[in-house]
Amino acid sequence: MKNKIFFAGTLALSLGLTACTDSFLDTSSKTESNTGTFYSSEGDAYRALIGCYDGWRQTNSAPGVGFYVASEVMSAECFGATGIGDGRGYQAIDRFDISQSPSDLNLYETDWKNYYAGVYRCNELISRQDQIAWKETDSKRGEYLGQAHAIRALLYFDMVRLWGSIPLLTVPTSENVPQSEPAEVFKVIVSDLKYAAENIPATTAAYDGHITKYAAEALLARVYLYYTGYYGAEPEGLTKAEALAAVEDVIQSGNYSLVPEFKNLWRPSSGVRTDKSADVATADDFIRLTGTYAGDDNPEVLLSMKFTSTQDYNGNNDGNRWLVMMGVRTLDSQTKPFGYGWGSCTVNPAFYASYLTGDTRRDASIINLAQDGYDVAEQAKDQREQTGYTVKKYTPMVYSDGTCSNSSLEHTQGFQEGQYQDYVIMRYADVLLMAAELGSPNALTYFNQVRDRAFGNADHRVTALTQDVIMQERRWEFAFESINYWDLLRQGIDKAAQQLTLNLDVVSGGTPDNITITAEKVRATRGMSQIPYNQIVLSNNVLKQNAGW
Repeated sequence: MKNKIFFAGTLALSLGLTACTDSFLDTSSKTESNTGTFYSSEGDAYRALIGCYDGWRQTNSAPGVGFYVASEVMSAECFGATGIGDGRGYQAIDRFDISQSPSDLNLYETDWKNYYAGVYRCNELISRQDQIAWKETDSKRGEYLGQAHAIRALLYFDMVRLWGSIPLLTVPTSENVPQSEPAEVFKVIVSDLKYAAENIPATTAAYDGHITKYAAEALLARVYLYYTGYYGAEPEGLTKAEALAAVEDVIQSGNYSLVPEFKNLWRPSSGVRTDKSADVATADDFIRLTGTYAGDDNPEVLLSMKFTSTQDYNGNNDGNRWLVMMGVRTLDSQTKPFGYGWGSCTVNPAFYASYLTGDTRRDASIINLAQDGYDVAEQAKDQREQTGYTVKKYTPMVYSDGTCSNSSLEHTQGFQEGQYQDYVIMRYADVLLMAAELGSPNALTYFNQVRDRAFGNADHRVTALTQDVIMQERRWEFAFESINYWDLLRQGIDKAAQQLTLNLDVVSGGTPDNITITAEKVRATRGMSQIPYNQIVLSNNVLKQNAGW
């Protein structure tokens, strides 16, 4: 039986791309192309590459849970939350317990389809490279194919962490492929990222949303640290020395630096304007006049996922609607600049309290509802698992008249359609901390650069490093950036289970509620997520469900 649902429509998606605006993803749809005639010129290759980027973006802009939201729900930072009338799928994810929502047998089905559609696009381009007439001078072959390999690596890295054993496809196919062991998937991820690092010219380091040589090198280190931590061995094809050399190369390139003040990394944290005065006429004007925001493509960003303002309800899933999931519920007219949302990912009070006195990252990362003047009782009426804290780094933004303010006056969509804040995948701070963890001779210097920025001075520098010290710093530095959960898992399933175990009284809909997460559930699932049951059925049971689900 063909497992057709993996790939339905992917050929059309590869060739008939959605028209987008406001980013390098812009392209016109040419549905008259087919795989027999399309892959012939460098221009065709570039269009196919944009399709690969669009496929990657669809994994977090199209309907579905989304890797970044799921990573936060499963972390020790946040809870599933949402509204009191919503289903309990996020509670099942948060507690690693399908009994929270027994009918949710396909929590990640949309995500599964989107990831394999994205992989299909990359495989199409990579497999047809020899039929493209690459120019002999100034050839883009290495640059384009390097990015396609890196996108495929990113897709597989998300999937293998979420689901463990998954079908591994490196050519375009709709065959009913059995699951591969994670080691085989990581072998391809490593190979793809090495190809990218070796073939994308260093001259493309100026960040414009494309994957650079240096982003690929930083991702190699992230892959190495996750695999060695979770699986207890080195991934095939990548040594510790190579991982360290990769991030040291990023540092020595001189292309990146820390933004001087942590809060300026995110628009919601940087003191935004909410008026629509005449001097704010374009996106550039808005960025220039929006508090102290460092900008989307600031010197600290190695890689971010780009979104556009073309989101609608007719299949154009180009905005980051997942951002709306993070917004506070039931906001009144006095709560600008933060906009209304669906209330997922309420913040664990213990995490808020864990920050050291003077650490500027706490208030830049978290909204303290009572402290910031919100009517907590009013907000609680429709909020499940309210804790009094929610995410600031990623939250919807509005002007004083309630229209979306994530870019400019030209941006007039509703709050669901109009969000397109970048999601940062890799920051230079992560490169520094990974280099320290991998044993760089400059480990203390790298670590304390991050630490000094956090406190605004050198008074909190450390003099010795351990993994626990580094992991705690990573927890504060990368809060709500979809890193904490995977950092927990790579410290071992027992430690992750211990850190995630919880019995906390909260408020849902204004009445007492309780969140209980048991170590037994985390261990039973090994931290893996549910494979959609529909996909198992369609595979004629070739696919096997993960333990604990």
